Amino acid sequence: MIIALQLGLLYAVMALGVYLTYRVLDFPDLTVDGSFTTGASVTSVLIVGGQSPLLATVAGLLAGAVAGCVTGLLHTAGRINPLLAGILTQIALYSINLRIMGKANVPLLGQTTLLSPLRDSGQLTTWVGVGVFAGVVLAVGLVTVWFLGTDMGVALRATGDNEAMASSQGVSVDRAKVLGLTISNALVGLCGALVAQFAGFADISMGIGLIVAGLASVIIGQALLSGRTVWVAVVAVVLGSIVYRGVIQIALGVGLNPNDMKLISAVLVVVALVLPRTAPLRQWRRLRASRVAVPDLTETDAPEAAAPTGEAAR
Repeated sequence: MIIALQLGLLYAVMALGVYLTYRVLDFPDLTVDGSFTTGASVTSVLIVGGQSPLLATVAGLLAGAVAGCVTGLLHTAGRINPLLAGILTQIALYSINLRIMGKANVPLLGQTTLLSPLRDSGQLTTWVGVGVFAGVVLAVGLVTVWFLGTDMGVALRATGDNEAMASSQGVSVDRAKVLGLTISNALVGLCGALVAQFAGFADISMGIGLIVAGLASVIIGQALLSGRTVWVAVVAVVLGSIVYRGVIQIALGVGLNPNDMKLISAVLVVVALVLPRTAPLRQWRRLRASRVAVPDLTETDAPEAAAPTGEAAR
């Protein structure tokens, strides 16, 4: 289960990017499937070419950011439907990624990566590796919470909540959308760069269907841990990513066909969407909300009646 926990933490970086577009910006971005591979391919090619692993990872992050910016400009400047803008960028990135790698797969065996110290010491798949990945996710999560609390982050949230109201308050909604998509896919590109170094290769098909995994992480996490604050939402996304990878690992452990993983992911998303809307869970949430909103005042909690004084006493 350590591998599942490590993968859950790594893919939580991607899930946070999906959270920014799906929940915060209310933008159905399908660029993820392409920008993830872009981050992995750029990083792998640079590492194989002898560049610093840190520099290569930053380049993968920036490549993902460029992909998200393109989707944002297609939507805002070209007035293309959000879904179609993401699909167009995703399709274009398939050919671009092939051009970057020069072939369908770039192995990193024998190359020095950011994870080489852990791999060489035999601690990559131990709790030490889990701690390192948790630290990375913690850093990304803290930056995300900080950003969403800034003026630009608040403008981003306002655009997702009510675009017309945000525009009337002077927020440039087009700029907010482009920025949100850029940051989101930068995180996705970073995740692709880290996963490629963890797996030891970059492959043209490694991002196919990844948007489903991202949505599953966001939806499952918020179904398990609901809250109105940003930091609770970020923790929920990370938790959802870990649970999702754990379920996938269990499914493989009981003998399910690996080719059915995409189907299992789709089923998990459907269950996470439908289950909270069932009558028992709705009643439980309503009861919990009422207990929070209307505290139970006992006789000891109630203030004592004041003794009559002055004219009232006479």
